[in-house]
Amino acid sequence: MHLRTHSRARLGSLLDAAWLLGACLLTHCARFVSEPSAAEPAPLAYQSEPGPPASGATTTAPLPLASPAPAASALEAPVIPPARPLEVPSDMALVPAGSFQMGADDEGEQDERPAHEVTIAAFLLDLTEVTNGAYRECVDAKICRAASTLEDSRLTNGMAHVFRRPTHPVAGVSWDDAKTYCEWKGKRLPTEAEWERTARADDNRRYVWGNDAPDKQRHGVFGGKATTEPVGSYPAGKSAYGHLDLAGNVWEWVADDYDPFAYQRSTRGSGTPGSCAEIEAAQNQLRKEGKQGFTGTNPIPNECEKVLRGGAYNYKVEGLRNSNRVHHPARFRIAVAGFRCARDLEPKPPARPLEPKP
Repeated sequence: MHLRTHSRARLGSLLDAAWLLGACLLTHCARFVSEPSAAEPAPLAYQSEPGPPASGATTTAPLPLASPAPAASALEAPVIPPARPLEVPSDMALVPAGSFQMGADDEGEQDERPAHEVTIAAFLLDLTEVTNGAYRECVDAKICRAASTLEDSRLTNGMAHVFRRPTHPVAGVSWDDAKTYCEWKGKRLPTEAEWERTARADDNRRYVWGNDAPDKQRHGVFGGKATTEPVGSYPAGKSAYGHLDLAGNVWEWVADDYDPFAYQRSTRGSGTPGSCAEIEAAQNQLRKEGKQGFTGTNPIPNECEKVLRGGAYNYKVEGLRNSNRVHHPARFRIAVAGFRCARDLEPKPPARPLEPKP
């Protein structure tokens, strides 16, 4: 009886222990069996929803998964503001961007050859040459040097006072004088290629007004006249874009150094001349080879000179072709030379006051 009772009690204890071990395995005791050591962190891939934290424990919310990037087609297109209308000052006209034939193959001097294609950007150019009245404003502002009086110039035919009239083109100014004035106005001198682009337009015309032979009664101030005349007096001689007096009245300083080999260089497609060192080497080569007429009737230069375009009041009509190139030292202040200004489509601020040039 006692043995049976003891055996039954022992059997109950064993059953209780078995039940407790099963419960332990099914619940929290599993952590002590499967949880890795600190040296072996549990891989996140095997973690499922965590159980309730122990009392007083700190929990960290799981980081949310990153949302997928929207497809390119779902992105909104950038808003592009409408282009501002181009504002063209009343004293200028637009010369559109484009390509044109610069130079000539079968006429003129050797420095005009060969004809070649040049491409330039759009720009603005003064409708007329700068007048004495406009230039005087720069002088009065103590920025520009006064133009030469031309009193001693034989080119005025004893009528220097006529050349100084307010509506006539300013003459007797150097290249630096012209550059200073244009910068004061927030402008610049046009390049040689820009000047010829304006004269040629898109139809490759021979003269500024077209292909008709020059007529000094209709087209401009040239052909042996004695003096300059008021700017814009010959509307029949205007360019395709409306510019007046590109041919005649006064030669016009342009920005470029005169390069006799400019049209043979690799930069000819952009209308860019060589460097001053390259230009001087070219001039020395022409002298060595005895090619005096290569640069026209003016002597082969001994320095880097500047280009002038367009002809003057006293110039022969045969020389008014759009490809004709003339050159003088930048310091010259002569009765036959004036200028007009150009501007990029985005204007530059006017130059700050400068000291007058000596």
